[in-house]
Amino acid sequence: MKVFFGSIVAQLLLNPYVFWRGWQALPPKKGWRIPYISFFIIELLIFFTGFFFYKELSDDIVIAILYFCGTWYIHLIYFTLALLILEAVRLSDRIFHWYPRWVRAHWPKVKLSLFFIVILCIEVLMISAYRRVMNPVVRHVNITIPKSVPGRDSLTVVMMSDLHIGEVIGKKLVQKYVAMSNAQHPDIVVMVGDMIDYESRFAEQMRAEDDLQQLQAPLGAYMVYGNHEYRANRIAKTRWLRKTGATLLVDSVVLVDNSFYLVGRDDYINKRRKPLYSIMQGLDPEKPVILLDHQPWTFAEAAMNGVDLGLYGHTHNGQLWPYPLLMKFIYECPYGYYRKGNSQFYVSSGIGIAGPPYRVGTVSEMVVFHIKFSGL
Repeated sequence: MKVFFGSIVAQLLLNPYVFWRGWQALPPKKGWRIPYISFFIIELLIFFTGFFFYKELSDDIVIAILYFCGTWYIHLIYFTLALLILEAVRLSDRIFHWYPRWVRAHWPKVKLSLFFIVILCIEVLMISAYRRVMNPVVRHVNITIPKSVPGRDSLTVVMMSDLHIGEVIGKKLVQKYVAMSNAQHPDIVVMVGDMIDYESRFAEQMRAEDDLQQLQAPLGAYMVYGNHEYRANRIAKTRWLRKTGATLLVDSVVLVDNSFYLVGRDDYINKRRKPLYSIMQGLDPEKPVILLDHQPWTFAEAAMNGVDLGLYGHTHNGQLWPYPLLMKFIYECPYGYYRKGNSQFYVSSGIGIAGPPYRVGTVSEMVVFHIKFSGL
Protein backbone atom coordinates (compact mmCIF):
# COMPACT_ATOMS: atom_id res chain seq x y z
CA MET A 1 0.00 0.00 0.00
CA LYS A 2 2.86 2.41 0.69
CA VAL A 3 3.96 2.36 -2.94
CA PHE A 4 0.41 3.01 -4.16
CA PHE A 5 -0.17 5.84 -1.74
CA GLY A 6 3.28 7.12 -2.62
CA SER A 7 1.59 8.54 -5.73
CA ILE A 8 0.74 11.50 -3.50
CA VAL A 9 3.49 13.42 -5.33
CA ALA A 10 1.61 13.01 -8.59
CA GLN A 11 -1.62 13.95 -6.88
CA LEU A 12 -0.16 17.20 -5.57
CA LEU A 13 1.93 18.16 -8.62
CA LEU A 14 0.27 16.70 -11.71
CA ASN A 15 -3.37 17.14 -10.68
CA PRO A 16 -3.14 20.97 -10.54
CA TYR A 17 -1.39 21.18 -13.91
CA VAL A 18 -3.85 18.86 -15.67
CA PHE A 19 -6.80 20.61 -14.00
CA TRP A 20 -5.54 24.05 -15.06
CA ARG A 21 -5.02 23.11 -18.71
CA GLY A 22 -8.35 21.32 -18.90
CA TRP A 23 -10.08 24.31 -17.33
CA GLN A 24 -8.62 26.54 -20.05
CA ALA A 25 -9.92 24.23 -22.77
CA LEU A 26 -13.51 24.06 -21.51
CA PRO A 27 -16.18 26.63 -22.37
CA PRO A 28 -16.80 29.09 -19.48
CA LYS A 29 -20.21 27.60 -18.67
CA LYS A 30 -21.46 26.01 -15.44
CA GLY A 31 -22.67 22.95 -17.31
CA TRP A 32 -19.07 22.17 -18.26
CA ARG A 33 -17.10 23.46 -15.31
CA ILE A 34 -19.12 22.23 -12.34
CA PRO A 35 -18.81 18.52 -13.32
CA TYR A 36 -15.15 19.10 -14.13
CA ILE A 37 -14.38 20.65 -10.74
CA SER A 38 -16.48 18.02 -8.99
CA PHE A 39 -14.45 15.15 -10.48
CA PHE A 40 -11.14 16.53 -9.22
CA ILE A 41 -12.54 17.28 -5.76
CA ILE A 42 -14.08 13.81 -5.43
CA GLU A 43 -10.91 12.09 -6.65
CA LEU A 44 -8.76 13.96 -4.13
CA LEU A 45 -11.22 13.25 -1.30
CA ILE A 46 -11.18 9.54 -2.14
CA PHE A 47 -7.40 9.50 -2.40
CA PHE A 48 -6.79 11.22 0.94
CA THR A 49 -9.44 9.06 2.61
CA GLY A 50 -7.39 6.06 1.57
CA PHE A 51 -4.10 7.77 2.41
CA PHE A 52 -5.04 8.65 6.00
CA PHE A 53 -7.54 5.91 6.92
CA TYR A 54 -6.48 2.79 5.01
CA LYS A 55 -5.79 0.95 8.29
CA GLU A 56 -9.34 1.58 9.50
CA LEU A 57 -11.08 0.81 6.17
CA SER A 58 -12.12 -2.66 5.05
CA ASP A 59 -10.02 -4.43 2.44
CA ASP A 60 -12.80 -4.16 -0.14
CA ILE A 61 -12.95 -0.38 0.22
CA VAL A 62 -9.17 -0.02 0.14
CA ILE A 63 -8.95 -2.14 -3.01
CA ALA A 64 -11.67 -0.02 -4.65
CA ILE A 65 -9.73 3.14 -3.73
CA LEU A 66 -6.52 1.62 -5.07
CA TYR A 67 -8.14 0.79 -8.41
CA PHE A 68 -9.83 4.16 -8.81
CA CYS A 69 -6.98 6.41 -7.69
CA GLY A 70 -4.32 4.18 -9.21
CA THR A 71 -6.10 4.32 -12.55
CA TRP A 72 -6.32 8.10 -12.31
CA TYR A 73 -2.62 8.22 -11.39
CA ILE A 74 -1.79 6.52 -14.71
CA HIS A 75 -4.12 8.93 -16.49
CA LEU A 76 -2.24 11.84 -14.91
CA ILE A 77 1.07 10.58 -16.28
CA TYR A 78 -0.18 10.44 -19.84
CA PHE A 79 -2.31 13.57 -19.65
CA THR A 80 0.83 15.38 -18.52
CA LEU A 81 2.93 13.93 -21.33
CA ALA A 82 0.26 14.86 -23.89
CA LEU A 83 0.01 18.37 -22.50
CA LEU A 84 3.77 18.83 -22.58
CA ILE A 85 3.77 17.85 -26.25
CA LEU A 86 1.01 20.38 -26.91
CA GLU A 87 2.99 22.98 -24.95
CA ALA A 88 5.95 22.36 -27.28
CA VAL A 89 3.71 22.70 -30.34
CA ARG A 90 2.24 25.94 -29.00
CA LEU A 91 5.72 27.31 -28.25
CA SER A 92 6.92 26.45 -31.75
CA ASP A 93 4.01 28.45 -33.20
CA ARG A 94 5.02 31.48 -31.14
CA ILE A 95 8.43 31.30 -32.76
CA PHE A 96 7.57 30.26 -36.33
CA HIS A 97 3.89 31.30 -36.60
CA TRP A 98 2.93 28.19 -38.55
CA TYR A 99 -0.66 27.69 -37.32
CA PRO A 100 -3.16 27.84 -40.23
CA ARG A 101 -5.46 30.86 -40.22
CA TRP A 102 -8.56 28.72 -39.51
CA VAL A 103 -6.96 27.42 -36.30
CA ARG A 104 -6.48 30.97 -35.00
CA ALA A 105 -9.99 31.93 -36.08
CA HIS A 106 -11.58 28.99 -34.20
CA TRP A 107 -9.16 28.65 -31.29
CA PRO A 108 -11.80 27.91 -28.55
CA LYS A 109 -13.25 25.07 -30.63
CA VAL A 110 -9.77 23.77 -31.44
CA LYS A 111 -8.89 23.65 -27.73
CA LEU A 112 -12.13 21.82 -26.88
CA SER A 113 -11.56 19.35 -29.72
CA LEU A 114 -8.03 18.67 -28.49
CA PHE A 115 -9.42 18.18 -24.97
CA PHE A 116 -11.63 15.32 -26.15
CA ILE A 117 -9.09 13.87 -28.59
CA VAL A 118 -6.50 13.57 -25.80
CA ILE A 119 -9.07 11.93 -23.51
CA LEU A 120 -10.08 9.45 -26.23
CA CYS A 121 -6.49 8.53 -27.06
CA ILE A 122 -5.60 7.98 -23.41
CA GLU A 123 -8.70 5.85 -22.80
CA VAL A 124 -7.74 3.63 -25.74
CA LEU A 125 -4.22 3.44 -24.30
CA MET A 126 -5.56 2.49 -20.86
CA ILE A 127 -7.75 -0.29 -22.24
CA SER A 128 -4.77 -1.73 -24.09
CA ALA A 129 -2.59 -1.35 -20.97
CA TYR A 130 -5.13 -3.25 -18.85
CA ARG A 131 -5.42 -6.06 -21.39
CA ARG A 132 -1.64 -6.50 -21.36
CA VAL A 133 -1.79 -7.31 -17.65
CA MET A 134 -4.82 -9.56 -17.87
CA ASN A 135 -3.40 -11.51 -20.83
CA PRO A 136 0.28 -12.32 -20.24
CA VAL A 137 2.34 -13.50 -23.19
CA VAL A 138 4.38 -16.69 -23.30
CA ARG A 139 7.90 -15.90 -24.48
CA HIS A 140 10.04 -18.78 -25.74
CA VAL A 141 13.81 -18.44 -25.41
CA ASN A 142 16.35 -20.94 -26.77
CA ILE A 143 19.50 -21.40 -24.72
CA THR A 144 22.52 -23.60 -25.36
CA ILE A 145 24.72 -24.52 -22.41
CA PRO A 146 28.03 -26.02 -23.56
CA LYS A 147 28.12 -28.82 -21.01
CA SER A 148 27.31 -32.50 -21.29
CA VAL A 149 24.63 -33.95 -19.01
CA PRO A 150 24.51 -37.76 -18.95
CA GLY A 151 21.03 -38.98 -19.77
CA ARG A 152 19.67 -35.51 -20.60
CA ASP A 153 20.27 -33.41 -23.71
CA SER A 154 17.62 -30.74 -23.06
CA LEU A 155 15.55 -29.06 -20.39
CA THR A 156 12.34 -27.04 -20.51
CA VAL A 157 12.10 -24.40 -17.78
CA VAL A 158 9.09 -22.19 -17.06
CA MET A 159 10.12 -18.99 -15.35
CA MET A 160 7.74 -16.61 -13.59
CA SER A 161 8.74 -13.54 -11.64
CA ASP A 162 6.98 -10.73 -9.83
CA LEU A 163 3.56 -12.31 -9.35
CA HIS A 164 2.75 -9.71 -6.67
CA ILE A 165 -0.23 -11.66 -5.38
CA GLY A 166 -2.36 -9.26 -3.35
CA GLU A 167 -4.91 -6.51 -3.80
CA VAL A 168 -4.67 -6.44 -7.61
CA ILE A 169 -3.32 -9.84 -8.64
CA GLY A 170 -6.06 -12.12 -7.33
CA LYS A 171 -7.02 -15.76 -7.46
CA LYS A 172 -8.29 -15.79 -11.06
CA LEU A 173 -5.01 -14.46 -12.39
CA VAL A 174 -3.00 -16.92 -10.29
CA GLN A 175 -5.11 -19.73 -11.73
CA LYS A 176 -4.42 -18.38 -15.22
CA TYR A 177 -0.68 -18.36 -14.54
CA VAL A 178 -0.79 -21.97 -13.37
CA ALA A 179 -2.79 -23.07 -16.42
CA MET A 180 -0.36 -21.25 -18.73
CA SER A 181 2.60 -22.95 -17.08
CA ASN A 182 1.07 -26.42 -17.21
CA ALA A 183 0.25 -25.95 -20.89
CA GLN A 184 4.00 -25.67 -21.60
CA HIS A 185 4.67 -29.12 -20.09
CA PRO A 186 7.88 -27.93 -18.40
CA ASP A 187 10.45 -30.14 -16.76
CA ILE A 188 10.83 -27.61 -13.96
CA VAL A 189 9.17 -24.36 -12.81
CA VAL A 190 11.11 -21.51 -11.20
CA MET A 191 9.64 -18.40 -9.57
CA VAL A 192 12.14 -15.59 -9.19
CA GLY A 193 10.90 -13.44 -6.32
CA ASP A 194 8.14 -10.99 -5.36
CA MET A 195 5.53 -13.70 -5.04
CA ILE A 196 3.49 -11.50 -2.71
CA ASP A 197 2.82 -7.80 -3.11
CA TYR A 198 2.71 -6.19 0.36
CA GLU A 199 0.41 -7.92 2.82
CA SER A 200 0.38 -11.73 3.00
CA ARG A 201 -3.23 -11.84 4.20
CA PHE A 202 -4.63 -11.37 0.68
CA ALA A 203 -2.84 -14.48 -0.59
CA GLU A 204 -3.90 -16.34 2.55
CA GLN A 205 -7.55 -15.31 2.31
CA MET A 206 -7.86 -16.31 -1.35
CA ARG A 207 -5.91 -19.54 -0.64
CA ALA A 208 -3.66 -18.88 -3.61
CA GLU A 209 -1.33 -21.58 -2.32
CA ASP A 210 -3.91 -24.19 -3.37
CA ASP A 211 -3.60 -22.98 -6.96
CA LEU A 212 0.20 -22.87 -6.97
CA GLN A 213 0.20 -26.44 -5.69
CA GLN A 214 -1.32 -27.40 -9.05
CA LEU A 215 1.86 -26.47 -10.95
CA GLN A 216 2.94 -29.56 -12.88
CA ALA A 217 6.61 -30.29 -13.50
CA PRO A 218 8.35 -33.65 -12.99
CA LEU A 219 11.45 -31.98 -11.54
CA GLY A 220 9.42 -29.77 -9.21
CA ALA A 221 8.92 -26.06 -8.59
CA TYR A 222 11.41 -23.73 -6.91
CA MET A 223 11.33 -20.12 -5.73
CA VAL A 224 13.49 -17.41 -4.18
CA TYR A 225 12.79 -14.28 -2.18
CA GLY A 226 12.23 -10.89 -3.77
CA ASN A 227 12.40 -7.49 -2.12
CA HIS A 228 8.63 -7.53 -1.52
CA GLU A 229 9.03 -10.62 0.65
CA TYR A 230 10.90 -8.30 3.03
CA ARG A 231 8.05 -5.76 3.22
CA ALA A 232 5.55 -6.21 6.06
CA ASN A 233 4.86 -9.45 7.97
CA ARG A 234 7.92 -11.23 6.58
CA ILE A 235 7.55 -14.30 8.79
CA ALA A 236 3.95 -14.81 7.71
CA LYS A 237 5.03 -14.49 4.07
CA THR A 238 7.70 -17.16 4.47
CA ARG A 239 5.20 -19.43 6.17
CA TRP A 240 2.79 -18.94 3.26
CA LEU A 241 5.47 -19.49 0.61
CA ARG A 242 6.26 -22.87 2.10
CA LYS A 243 2.60 -23.86 1.70
CA THR A 244 2.73 -23.44 -2.08
CA GLY A 245 4.47 -26.76 -2.63
CA ALA A 246 7.49 -25.09 -4.22
CA THR A 247 10.94 -25.43 -2.67
CA LEU A 248 12.18 -22.13 -1.26
CA LEU A 249 15.89 -21.62 -1.89
CA VAL A 250 17.58 -19.06 0.34
CA ASP A 251 21.32 -18.83 -0.32
CA SER A 252 21.26 -22.54 -1.03
CA VAL A 253 21.88 -25.07 -3.80
CA VAL A 254 20.03 -28.16 -4.93
CA LEU A 255 21.27 -30.77 -7.39
CA VAL A 256 18.24 -31.51 -9.56
CA ASP A 257 17.88 -34.99 -11.06
CA ASN A 258 21.63 -35.45 -10.56
CA SER A 259 21.89 -33.37 -13.76
CA PHE A 260 22.28 -29.68 -12.98
CA TYR A 261 22.57 -27.30 -10.06
CA LEU A 262 19.89 -24.80 -9.13
CA VAL A 263 21.32 -21.98 -7.01
CA GLY A 264 18.83 -19.75 -5.19
CA ARG A 265 20.00 -16.48 -3.66
CA ASP A 266 18.45 -14.45 -0.92
CA ASP A 267 17.29 -11.07 -2.17
CA TYR A 268 19.79 -8.27 -2.74
CA ILE A 269 17.93 -6.16 -0.17
CA ASN A 270 19.41 -8.38 2.54
CA LYS A 271 22.92 -6.98 2.82
CA ARG A 272 23.92 -10.00 4.92
CA ARG A 273 23.16 -12.55 2.23
CA LYS A 274 25.97 -14.95 1.44
CA PRO A 275 28.41 -14.17 -1.37
CA LEU A 276 27.91 -16.36 -4.40
CA TYR A 277 31.34 -17.99 -4.17
CA SER A 278 30.43 -19.22 -0.69
CA ILE A 279 27.12 -20.69 -1.85
CA MET A 280 28.72 -22.44 -4.85
CA GLN A 281 31.76 -23.75 -3.04
CA GLY A 282 32.43 -27.39 -3.86
CA LEU A 283 30.09 -27.67 -6.84
CA ASP A 284 31.10 -29.93 -9.72
CA PRO A 285 32.22 -27.52 -12.48
CA GLU A 286 31.26 -30.05 -15.15
CA LYS A 287 27.56 -29.75 -14.29
CA PRO A 288 25.40 -26.86 -15.53
CA VAL A 289 24.60 -24.14 -13.00
CA ILE A 290 21.33 -22.19 -13.16
CA LEU A 291 21.10 -19.20 -10.82
CA LEU A 292 17.85 -17.74 -9.46
CA ASP A 293 18.21 -14.18 -8.15
CA HIS A 294 15.49 -11.56 -8.02
CA GLN A 295 17.34 -8.28 -8.63
CA PRO A 296 19.67 -8.07 -11.66
CA TRP A 297 22.72 -6.52 -10.00
CA THR A 298 25.09 -9.50 -9.99
CA PHE A 299 26.06 -10.31 -13.57
CA ALA A 300 29.81 -9.87 -13.00
CA GLU A 301 29.72 -11.93 -9.80
CA ALA A 302 27.74 -14.68 -11.53
CA ALA A 303 30.11 -14.75 -14.51
CA MET A 304 33.18 -14.90 -12.27
CA ASN A 305 31.75 -17.88 -10.39
CA GLY A 306 30.91 -19.93 -13.46
CA VAL A 307 27.14 -19.55 -13.61
CA ASP A 308 25.84 -20.86 -16.93
CA LEU A 309 22.39 -19.23 -16.84
CA GLY A 310 21.17 -16.52 -14.47
CA LEU A 311 17.45 -15.74 -14.18
CA TYR A 312 16.19 -12.46 -12.75
CA GLY A 313 13.08 -10.30 -12.46
CA HIS A 314 12.36 -7.17 -10.39
CA THR A 315 12.60 -4.42 -13.02
CA HIS A 316 9.17 -4.96 -14.66
CA ASN A 317 11.03 -3.40 -17.59
CA GLY A 318 9.74 -0.13 -16.19
CA GLN A 319 6.09 -1.30 -16.50
CA LEU A 320 4.88 2.07 -17.81
CA TRP A 321 6.52 3.99 -20.65
CA PRO A 322 8.69 6.13 -20.46
CA TYR A 323 10.12 4.33 -17.41
CA PRO A 324 11.70 1.60 -19.60
CA LEU A 325 14.02 4.31 -20.92
CA LEU A 326 15.06 5.16 -17.37
CA MET A 327 15.71 1.48 -16.57
CA LYS A 328 18.45 1.41 -19.20
CA PHE A 329 20.41 3.96 -17.17
CA ILE A 330 19.93 2.08 -13.90
CA TYR A 331 20.61 -1.54 -14.83
CA GLU A 332 23.28 -3.15 -16.97
CA CYS A 333 20.45 -5.13 -18.55
CA PRO A 334 16.92 -4.16 -17.44
CA TYR A 335 15.12 -6.66 -19.65
CA GLY A 336 15.65 -9.63 -21.93
CA TYR A 337 18.58 -11.81 -22.89
CA TYR A 338 22.11 -10.77 -21.99
CA ARG A 339 25.52 -12.36 -22.10
CA LYS A 340 28.62 -11.60 -20.06
CA GLY A 341 31.69 -13.70 -20.61
CA ASN A 342 30.63 -17.34 -20.76
CA SER A 343 27.51 -16.71 -18.69
CA GLN A 344 24.03 -16.10 -20.10
CA PHE A 345 21.29 -14.14 -18.38
CA TYR A 346 17.63 -13.33 -18.76
CA VAL A 347 15.79 -10.53 -16.97
CA SER A 348 12.02 -10.93 -17.12
CA SER A 349 9.55 -8.06 -17.15
CA GLY A 350 7.45 -10.15 -14.76
CA ILE A 351 4.10 -11.82 -15.09
CA GLY A 352 2.34 -9.61 -12.54
CA ILE A 353 2.51 -5.92 -11.74
CA ALA A 354 3.11 -3.56 -8.83
CA GLY A 355 0.41 -0.96 -8.25
CA PRO A 356 -2.50 -0.44 -10.66
CA PRO A 357 -3.03 -3.14 -13.33
CA TYR A 358 -1.65 -1.39 -16.39
CA ARG A 359 1.36 -1.83 -18.67
CA VAL A 360 2.34 0.64 -21.35
CA GLY A 361 5.22 -0.23 -23.66
CA THR A 362 5.93 -3.44 -21.72
CA VAL A 363 4.33 -6.87 -21.39
CA SER A 364 3.42 -9.26 -18.63
CA GLU A 365 5.27 -12.42 -19.57
CA MET A 366 5.88 -16.02 -18.70
CA VAL A 367 9.24 -17.14 -20.07
CA VAL A 368 9.82 -20.68 -21.33
CA PHE A 369 13.46 -21.65 -21.73
CA HIS A 370 14.29 -24.44 -24.13
CA ILE A 371 17.75 -25.36 -22.91
CA LYS A 372 20.00 -27.58 -24.98
CA PHE A 373 23.02 -29.21 -23.31
CA SER A 374 25.82 -29.48 -25.82
CA GLY A 375 29.21 -30.60 -24.59
CA LEU A 376 32.18 -29.17 -26.45
